[in-house]
Amino acid sequence: MQRLQGAIQRYDWGTIDAIPELLGRPSDGRPFAEYWLGAHASAPAELDGQRLDDYLHHQPEIIGAASRARFGDQLPYLVKVLSARHALSLQAHPSREQAEEGFAREEAAGVAPDAPERTYRDSWPKPEILIALDEFHTLSGFRDPRHTDALFAGLGVAEQLASVIGPLTERRGAAALAEVFLDVLSLDGERAELSELVCAAAMQHKDDPGEIGDFARTVIELDEVFPSDPGILAALLLNRVVLQPGEAVFVRAGQMHAHLRGTGVEIMANSDNVIRGGLTAKHVDVEELLKVVEFEDETPQITTPVRVDGGLEHYPTGCDEFDVWRISGGSGTELPGAGSARVLLVVDGTITLQAAEDTLTLGRGEAAFFSADEVVSYHGGGTSFLTASGVR
Repeated sequence: MQRLQGAIQRYDWGTIDAIPELLGRPSDGRPFAEYWLGAHASAPAELDGQRLDDYLHHQPEIIGAASRARFGDQLPYLVKVLSARHALSLQAHPSREQAEEGFAREEAAGVAPDAPERTYRDSWPKPEILIALDEFHTLSGFRDPRHTDALFAGLGVAEQLASVIGPLTERRGAAALAEVFLDVLSLDGERAELSELVCAAAMQHKDDPGEIGDFARTVIELDEVFPSDPGILAALLLNRVVLQPGEAVFVRAGQMHAHLRGTGVEIMANSDNVIRGGLTAKHVDVEELLKVVEFEDETPQITTPVRVDGGLEHYPTGCDEFDVWRISGGSGTELPGAGSARVLLVVDGTITLQAAEDTLTLGRGEAAFFSADEVVSYHGGGTSFLTASGVR
């Protein structure tokens, strides 16, 4: 087992102080959006000054036999701390089959890896789970179309928006959502003013109680970052979900979502594939959206961990790429996930790890990497998150 040093990612939507505070370093006044603890080639973590992807390339056996048989000689997951001060883009992620086909297609077409119009950065899917460290707000999955129509009516704009949102009640299921979602992304001319109309109406209801007030405040929150953007109307088709610390939301392939604000631990398959669908100045590939996004309404599902033993809790996902546990206290207990390389991140307090004759104590913001064959026990208080491959 070895200490693992992550890689900072600075995006404009990041908070200034949450990640530096976790890591015990001063803020420099610039956004700290993500802290990556993985082996993705674009921002690998380090072991003793060596890139983790290079380290695994020379010692692939430490990844674990089952994981290597399933995914090849690379770590199949990526652990992040994500901290957002405002909304990220509307986005979805491809399935493995879609990622492999899309990556091969763009490679064959000679699209440069860093080209603005490039959609597939790698051939991997990107299922992910976001576990809240503080109150975390996100948009996740499409709301029932008739419910959305009623919320627009509550703002008093349903009649003015009829030409755009009419299909929510005139058609059923996926067809209605797909038509409205794609239509609002292409608003132009006089219709482009519809977003401003909704924002003006939201100001009149921002202090309302209940769902109408929440809906209005979501409009205003998005408009502050993306003024008059048609993507606001697309975002309003999604469920708003609020997570309390320790609660999680799982994002499967094809699920439209957009994180709004908060800090959390995010675990995903080892991919950087994002199919954007609005609230962004970056490339929006409408054709690919139609292939990837599941335009089905759903009730948001908040995931809570299942207690395994003592201070050990498991977050069920059903993913082959990753498995996640929360550790909050315990003494002499063996860490799960043996048979896979693992990453442990401490978010509060300290934890002492024992493997054979070696002992390692980690404090808040510190992380460690374990090889597949290491048997590691732990004791201590605080809270840590452990990630392994989902196949072992």
